[in-house]
Amino acid sequence: MPLASNSAAETLGDYRRLAGDMPRAWGDARNQGRIRCRPEDFRVQEIPVCRPDGAGEHLWLRVRKTGQNTDWVAQRLAGYAGVAWREVGYAGLKDRHAVTEQWFSIHLPGRATPDWQGFDEPGIEVLEVQRHARKLRRGALQGNAFQLRLRGVEGERSDIERRLKHIADQGFPSYFGHQRFGRDAGNLARAEALFAGHLRRVTRTMRSLYLSAARSLLFNRVLAERVRQANWDRALAGDVLQLDGRSACFCIEAPDDAVRQRLARLEVHPTGPLWGRGRSLAAEACRELEARCLDRFGGLRAGLEAAGMKAERRALRARAERLSWCWPEPGVLDLRFRLPAGTYATVLLRELGEFTAAPMVQGDSAHD
Repeated sequence: MPLASNSAAETLGDYRRLAGDMPRAWGDARNQGRIRCRPEDFRVQEIPVCRPDGAGEHLWLRVRKTGQNTDWVAQRLAGYAGVAWREVGYAGLKDRHAVTEQWFSIHLPGRATPDWQGFDEPGIEVLEVQRHARKLRRGALQGNAFQLRLRGVEGERSDIERRLKHIADQGFPSYFGHQRFGRDAGNLARAEALFAGHLRRVTRTMRSLYLSAARSLLFNRVLAERVRQANWDRALAGDVLQLDGRSACFCIEAPDDAVRQRLARLEVHPTGPLWGRGRSLAAEACRELEARCLDRFGGLRAGLEAAGMKAERRALRARAERLSWCWPEPGVLDLRFRLPAGTYATVLLRELGEFTAAPMVQGDSAHD
């Protein structure tokens, strides 16, 4: 068992505590407010890797959705085009309780383009239609552009702006958001049950969710410790650094002035483990720190390896591009920024304080 506990209830309680343990980079924050009071308060625009070139058997549609989830939209598009749902592709899931724009692809070999002017579904607008040679695959996006409105903001404006300046200059700890762990961290308990052989007939989708939750917890444990030690944005001896905006990594024996300068310019970032099979790239102080953090999670580590997951690395730090803010009225804060794929806007907000969603949207799934 990965955790020492006397009952399943205690184990689940421990998982809830661990999932919520994400220390802030610049100390505790007393600021608070509300997010997503209305769908238009949370706007997301997908930044694709490429645009359709106008020819091919796949039809790409740029869609604006309001108050709908991505899978539901994909089903509606498939139904209108007269194809199976599996013929629809998209790069990533987007928040339901938001106004979001993203691309979908539909495989229509040898078929004419449907008249999308006749498509009439609540909360879905087709903005652009183009042909392309390839299906849109999961993960095929550079990132997302956000426009957020925070309401009922309470706290010191100077403290909020100080934290925003830190984020603009230094980035922020790139935790996996609470959405990864499911309601009340239930996905972690299910991952443990899956690894112990207690879960039967698990769908491929749910199995993927449970594996992701276990990996995310282990990564967050390492990042939380490095935030406590104030080295989440600095290199340790034996650290594995990742080039900004790329998956390429390299290991260093010891940080020197050149590495420190590249870190300060946000050109490279320290990384943490995405657990799986294979030898860790980390060495010396970095490997020792990760081993200490993850020693108690032997069950989760073994389960991920047995499930065939391959060891990877993820940047401990995220860069918020084009970050800007304004106060249109007292107690209301508007933010604009861009984040790389796989990074959570709610994790950025957490560095400012406690900003909670309206009750009807608590537990909503994350965007990529």
